[in-house]
Amino acid sequence: MWSTFFVTDEEGRPVGGPGGWGVQVGGMPLAGGPAQGPVGLNSLMSGRSTFGGGNKRRRTASGTQAMSEAQEGKIKLAFFVAIVGVVLTVLGVGTEFWVELSPPKHFYNNQTCLTAHLGLWKGCTKTLWVADIDPERETCGPAELPGETNCTYFKFFTTGETAVMFQKTTHKNLSMASAMLAMFSLFLMVMGAICITMALSKEILFFLKPASVCFILSGVLVLLSLLVFHQSVLAFLSSDHSVPLHHELAWSVSCIGCAGAVLIVGGVLFLLLALPYSPWQRCLPHKNQAGTSSRSSGRGGT
Repeated sequence: MWSTFFVTDEEGRPVGGPGGWGVQVGGMPLAGGPAQGPVGLNSLMSGRSTFGGGNKRRRTASGTQAMSEAQEGKIKLAFFVAIVGVVLTVLGVGTEFWVELSPPKHFYNNQTCLTAHLGLWKGCTKTLWVADIDPERETCGPAELPGETNCTYFKFFTTGETAVMFQKTTHKNLSMASAMLAMFSLFLMVMGAICITMALSKEILFFLKPASVCFILSGVLVLLSLLVFHQSVLAFLSSDHSVPLHHELAWSVSCIGCAGAVLIVGGVLFLLLALPYSPWQRCLPHKNQAGTSSRSSGRGGT
């Protein structure tokens, strides 16, 4: 007796022809194999063509076309870039080293001097020893030197009172505008992160467009908040000229500037990933077609 065997597809079902007859062994058609002739060959090839395909697009439960594995990896990489911008923004907004204010180190006495550093929410004054300051430095500082620190939160967010430092008055409206812009940018970052989470969990590319808008706007608002804060510092310095002050932007501003640039880059990446076509493929085929035409013309000449 001839042995009987079956050819199955990826789901374990036997692949056979319309009549149930399959592979011919010793001249006898057997049930369960692919049918003889072109029908059986096409049936077998169609069953094998469903194997593998990691780069093929997957489909959601509703039957709509979902993102591929390569697209998912690119989205996660762009999301990591955006998260870096979010972390830098939170670090810059939560610290008070946006600007350092330094009078001449011998303005008060020859032993101690007073310096200050401000942020969006509070300002700190620090008493330093003149002996600890670099002899070549003319102003008091930097604020990282050891000394007695006194920090107070600004009251124009609660009672509307302005702060007075070095006989100068802070500009309440500009300071509040800078803080509100920073907070609104954080809100947009949260909304963008929610959109990306939905896109990855539901495998729907539509959420990339609102996420790109949120991250680009948040980056622009972060940079705008930095500009408004600088204007508030200039207004603070011009409020009184009895005490000469030297001001310089501190490391919190560097975090904010880098955060704004990184957020805009992340938003642009999400926008490129949301496009129905690849912009690189739109540009590169021109070169490839030119190379193909030159090769074909060379073959025609030979």
